[in-house]
Amino acid sequence: MLKCKRSSFSLPRNVAYLNCAYMSPILKDTEKAGVRAVRRKRNPLDITPRDFFTESDLLRAEFAKLINVKDSTRVAIIPSVSYGIATVAKNLNISRGQNIIVAGEQFPSNYYSWQALAEENGANLKSIAPEKTTTDRGKKWNEKILSEINADTRAVAIPHTHWADGTKFQLAEIRKRTREVGALLIIDGTQSVGALPFDVQEIQPDALICAGYKWLLGPYSIGLAYFGEHFNDGKPLEENWINRSDSENFSGLVNYQHAYQPGALRYEVGEHSNFILVPMLLKSIAQLNRWGVDNVQKYCESITEDSIEHLRNFGCWIEEKEFRGSHLIGVRLPDIEKMEIVKQSLVKNNIHVSYRGDAIRVAPNVYNTEAQMRKFTKVVSAAIK
Repeated sequence: MLKCKRSSFSLPRNVAYLNCAYMSPILKDTEKAGVRAVRRKRNPLDITPRDFFTESDLLRAEFAKLINVKDSTRVAIIPSVSYGIATVAKNLNISRGQNIIVAGEQFPSNYYSWQALAEENGANLKSIAPEKTTTDRGKKWNEKILSEINADTRAVAIPHTHWADGTKFQLAEIRKRTREVGALLIIDGTQSVGALPFDVQEIQPDALICAGYKWLLGPYSIGLAYFGEHFNDGKPLEENWINRSDSENFSGLVNYQHAYQPGALRYEVGEHSNFILVPMLLKSIAQLNRWGVDNVQKYCESITEDSIEHLRNFGCWIEEKEFRGSHLIGVRLPDIEKMEIVKQSLVKNNIHVSYRGDAIRVAPNVYNTEAQMRKFTKVVSAAIK
C-alpha cells in the first residue's frame, strides 16, 4: 500500500487541500526541475540543438508508459485540452444529419470544438444529460449514452470521469458500441489520468487528451495527447519546423520537407521543446510511474471509504463505487439550502474543495490523509445538522 506522500509537496500543514481536480500542487522535485530550467536559460550556450529533442522524447516515453502505449511517437505534446480536441475535430469528416455525442455539462474545452464542427456541417451535437435521480444515476447515465450511439454517430467525445462530480463512464462498453457503428471514441483524460488507471491497449480510444496541471501533477499550459491510427495522415492545426522530417538537422532546415515526423508528432504544438515546462512535467510523470497509478487510486480509496459511509449516514448522496473513482467524489447534500453554511464552515476550517452544480467536489490525492477526510466529514455533518 502506498503511504502518504505529503512530504513530497510544499502544502501548508494547517490546510486540507482536497481540490486536485481544480489544480494540483507540484512536487518539490518538479519545482526544483523548473528552477533549474529557468536558470539554464541564463546562458543559451547550455542549450544545444540536441536539447530540442531529448527531454521531449523522454516525456513522451514516460507518458506512453503511464497509459500503456508501445510506440511513444503516438504521443504528442500539446498546450491544452482545447488544442488537442481542436486537432481531432479538424480531422473528423462529418455530414449533415450525422451526430457527435458528448456527456451533459462536460468541460467546455471538450464541447466548443464539437459545437462549431456540427454547426459548420449541419450535423447534430447530442449532449446526453443524466436523469434527475439519485437511484442508479451513474448506471442509467451510461446506459443512456450507449442507447444514443447509432449508425449516424461519427464520434463520442467524453471524459473518463466527469469533471463536476466524478461520475465514471464505462469506456470499454462505449468503445465496443462505437466500433459497431464506425464512430470514433475521443477521451478527455484530464480528470482521471494520473490517478485512475487508463490502459490504451484495453480501451483502444482513437484519441486521449490530457492537460498536465491536475492529476499529472505538472505545470500549467502543457499537456499530452495520444492519437491512434485514424490520425496517421491527418492535418495538424499548425505547420512548424520541428514537426517535419529531418528537423534534427539544423543546418538543413532550409531544405523544406514534405514529410512529417513519424506517428502523431505532426500534431505537436510549435515550440513544444519548452525548456521549462517539459522537464517539470517529465519529473512529475516519472514519479507517478514509480508510485503506480493503481496505487494512487487505492490510496485515495483507503482514505475516503469511511468518510463516504459516514456522509451517506447523514443523508448525503454519493455515487456507487462502480460508477465513480476514489480520487474525485461528488457529494450532494440532503438539503441544498445548507450549501452556503457548508461552504462557510469549510473555509473557516481551512478545508479546500470545489463546487460544481449542486455537488461538493472532493478531490484527494496522495498528499492527503484519512484524518483530513474525517475533518471534512465532521464539518459537513455539523453544518447539515
